[in-house]
This record gives sequence, C-alpha cells and structure tokens, in this order.
Amino acid sequence: MPEHSSEPSPLAAHASPGEGAGVVTKLSPRSVPETVSRLVQMVEARGMKVFAVIDHSGEAEAVGLELRATKVVIFGSPLAGTPVMVTAPLAALDLPLKVLVWADGDQTKVSYTSPAHLASRYGLSDPLAGRLAGIDALTDAVVGA
Repeated sequence: MPEHSSEPSPLAAHASPGEGAGVVTKLSPRSVPETVSRLVQMVEARGMKVFAVIDHSGEAEAVGLELRATKVVIFGSPLAGTPVMVTAPLAALDLPLKVLVWADGDQTKVSYTSPAHLASRYGLSDPLAGRLAGIDALTDAVVGA
C-alpha cells in the first residue's frame, strides 16, 4: 500500500517529551475555552456532529484535584467514518475523531492523532485515509487568525 503522506503544517509544533508517536500538536493564540468553542462551531459549520466535549480539568476540580485546562472534543461524520470502520473494525477505537485542547503554561495547544498514523495503524487505502484527513485543515482553521 502506498504510504499516505502530507506536508506538516507550519502551525504544527514538534512533539515534546511525553507526546505519543503520530500526534500532531498546533499552537492556538486563544485560551482553552475560546479554542474549544471555535472548534465546536467549525465542526458544526462543516456539517459534522460533536458527540461530546470532555472537560478533564473540570472533572478533576469536582473531586478536589488540580489539572491544567484540558478538554477533549469528540466529533465526526458517520458518512466519512462508517466506511473506514466497515473495512477496519478496530478503527472504531479511534473514531470518532478526537482533538485535545490543553494549556501548557501560558500557551494553548491543540493535539490529535495524525490521519497518516491512523491510516498506517489500520492499513487503510488512500481513499479511506482521505476520509480522515480533513482534521488537518479543520485544526489549521481553528488555530488560525
């Protein structure tokens, strides 16, 4: 199978220690709440569904623990994801897509598993991998001006 490759975004940050292989991280000029709100709005504007927003830091606070601002937005499109899962049922472990929005000191970061990594993990053909690739442009738009 030909390897799915894409040019890294100029907005993407290099992986830092502790970040997993295949994770793309981009810097957002906005706060975590503002970035999450923008992501949700852009997902919905593109006709996709937001399945959940998980507020890890809010849940930690609710039990008396501290955690930097950390939220995960879970979203997708059954039209895009279903054919992937029909071909590769274990892809359901990574679908719908997830974007982590988190505070790293004074910087907000947006992280997600790269579509190329998912394609490789599940042996997806280029057409199926392409169904997941929109996350790159979406996150570029979220962190853009």
